[in-house]
Amino acid sequence: MNIAFYLLPKDEVKYLNPESTIRQALEKLSYHKYTSVPLVSEEGQYVGTLTEGDLLWKLKEAFDLGFHDVVKTKLKDVPQRVNNISVSINSNMEDLITLATDQNFIPVTDDDGHFIGIIRRRDIIKYCARTIWDNNK
Repeated sequence: MNIAFYLLPKDEVKYLNPESTIRQALEKLSYHKYTSVPLVSEEGQYVGTLTEGDLLWKLKEAFDLGFHDVVKTKLKDVPQRVNNISVSINSNMEDLITLATDQNFIPVTDDDGHFIGIIRRRDIIKYCARTIWDNNK
């Protein structure tokens, strides 16, 4: 099944620009109670996923700089420990099952690599459960 049916569109997704600061990321993650968010460039390209762990490691490394200086660091300067893979809008749900074991959401891009939304892990699990249920009828 094509993933477009399960797509949470970009305008409903909370994401950050790599030019945003750690402080802005902490505020957005805290406010929305998220553990990770997509990073989308000014040009609309998906460039990665920022996690709480990425921020914690950066804060730990920069402990000597002082909190007020660290929170001004741009997200593009925060190493991402995990490379969350994006998929094309032309992908099938079956293609996402393996990715969902390690990612809370799967970023979706168009043919030009522009971020158009996400597929949430819970929607992939619901798809799998529905498929199993239908096959057992």
